[in-house]
Amino acid sequence: MTQTITPPESKENLDNIDDNIVNIHDNPVVIPVKHKEDLGPVSDMSPDSWRYHPDMIIEYYRQRPLQVFGRLLNILFPFLSFLLDGWWDGFWGNTKKNELKRAVKLRKILTKLGPAYIKIGQALSTRPDLVPPKYLDELTRLQDQLPPFPNEIAYQFIEEELGAKPQEVYAEISEHPIAAASLGQVYRGKLHSGEEVAIKVQRPDLVRRITLDIYIMRSIASWIKENVKKIRSDLVAITDELAARIFEEMNYLQEGENAARFKELYGHIPEIYVPKIYWEYTGRRVLTMEWINGTKLTKIKEIEAQGINATGLVEIGVQCSLQQLLEHGFFHADPHPGNLLAMEDGKLAYLDFGMMSTILPYQRYGLIDAVVHLVNRDFEALAQDYVKLDFLTPDTDLTPIIPALANVFNNALGASVAELNFKRITDEMSAMMYEFPFRVPAYYALIIRSMVTLEGIAINIDPNFKVLSKAYPYVAKRLLTDQSPELRKSLKDLLFKDGSFRWNRLENLLRNAKDSPDYDFDRVINQGLDFLLSERGEFIRERLADEIVNSLDNFGQKTWINISTTVRETLGFNNGSSVNHNNGRNGNHNNGSNDESFERLMNIVKILQETDGYDPLKLIPVVTNIIQNKETQKLGQKIAGGLAEKATARLIRSLLLESNNGNNYNSNGKNGVKNNPQYSLPSARK
Repeated sequence: MTQTITPPESKENLDNIDDNIVNIHDNPVVIPVKHKEDLGPVSDMSPDSWRYHPDMIIEYYRQRPLQVFGRLLNILFPFLSFLLDGWWDGFWGNTKKNELKRAVKLRKILTKLGPAYIKIGQALSTRPDLVPPKYLDELTRLQDQLPPFPNEIAYQFIEEELGAKPQEVYAEISEHPIAAASLGQVYRGKLHSGEEVAIKVQRPDLVRRITLDIYIMRSIASWIKENVKKIRSDLVAITDELAARIFEEMNYLQEGENAARFKELYGHIPEIYVPKIYWEYTGRRVLTMEWINGTKLTKIKEIEAQGINATGLVEIGVQCSLQQLLEHGFFHADPHPGNLLAMEDGKLAYLDFGMMSTILPYQRYGLIDAVVHLVNRDFEALAQDYVKLDFLTPDTDLTPIIPALANVFNNALGASVAELNFKRITDEMSAMMYEFPFRVPAYYALIIRSMVTLEGIAINIDPNFKVLSKAYPYVAKRLLTDQSPELRKSLKDLLFKDGSFRWNRLENLLRNAKDSPDYDFDRVINQGLDFLLSERGEFIRERLADEIVNSLDNFGQKTWINISTTVRETLGFNNGSSVNHNNGRNGNHNNGSNDESFERLMNIVKILQETDGYDPLKLIPVVTNIIQNKETQKLGQKIAGGLAEKATARLIRSLLLESNNGNNYNSNGKNGVKNNPQYSLPSARK
């Protein structure tokens, strides 16, 4: 076992690199002396070559132009034939009649072209909103129903990797593979200790074919980058990101490490199950893991026959994906139906940890900000998010982009967030991407792949399922409970605008957060108060004090006017009522604002009462701590001082008003004419 360094977790923090060192099983149980296939630029004698090195691949295939040209022809001719057949069917009006025939042909083309193209087909197989049903059925077979390779080769690989024949390593092994996927095939077996296991063996000639396809795709991406200026995204970087993940997927030792890390981070979630890896029976081309009995998520009737809610399982998958993307930053980049199983006990089992990726903290916080700003239609802030997420350069002029974003997302969102899906948003943004200098960062390509695939599974189960409407409760919970400086700043920016507290935003956050499965009411209350009463919460305390002062002052004015009017009418004194009523009318705007704030506050109290975990008795010690806290006392003094200041200012203005009334009466009284002017006083606001 050796050590390797993972990427630093932020742009700024490149120090303390020792914290990023993790153990990787670089050395297999046995280093094979001889292979049955050509490994191309990769060598078992060089463990480092099993990681993606584009320069190594370029150097290798530049010396083999005939091999590259032959592969290009093998790719182009089948697709040209398929397109020509489609055109011919359309010309003669036979498109519907021959649809199944063409779907079968496409599946066979992708299968023959190998793993890279099979993965494209797998991604399309999860999108019923993009692919016709007959094509969808055929492409679904690419998930685990590919043609197997001979047992003799698989058994030879097991012997090469583990140092013994399969019959000696395992107590039992199935006569034939029970599934065949893009990179390997799976046998069912049993260890001598009695545990049932899945034995995954890599396909022959895989490494050479993958590296050759990567070389071709990277060469095309490089040519486009140099010659097609309209495409501003770094296609070479995106290709490198995908290639790096595929290289990890080809190394089953790395996949085992990924599974172990995934289990450590997400195995504690009650509804999620991650199988165990048996390291002593695992090498670069052989992986032995715990056998899982389950049903693919696409088999809805079979799942529901077991009394399991299929839509509920998808929601569990979405919540787990959100934790992967936005909390820990280590995510499953290939969640197609073959890799997600509904277990008999209702848990969701993850399989196949070859294609995983990471997202850095600044990117995670940027995505959370973007979701919040999108939901609240704050497009100016959303434009800034695109800069932080590397979609736009810092020197980009955002002035024309902000209204374009507003137009795009208003169309995509429609009446509510619940209407938004990734396909719709991609369609809406495609034209804008060309008009403005957007670029798609490499890390984002796998995020899109993961979420689009997951949404495709969800749509297959429930056509009305929208990932974002399920994601926002999680985002709201993170904003309310996460104590990181970045999210505290995001919360402050969300709740305050131009010095005013936006109660509707807090109400919206609490309403959504309470729907998050692991929302902890006590934690929200405790952390919220800790932050509010800490030095970091000084800004919020000051703004809240101003809000409370203004609300109490407006409430006091309104109450005094109502009482004085009632008394005057009761006693039959109507003199001066015009002044009072005018004051009341002048305060209508502020009183209306106060009424709205009060209504929002009552809504918030109601939401808290409806939240799981709410117990009035638990609030007694909380209230006691608040009262005893010195910051609360300072807050009370500030509120009392603000109210006294407003009352004094109002008293002085009232005295001056009466003095002016008297002077006006005396100056006009000579003629026996009494003027009774109506005055309009501005509401006292700090």
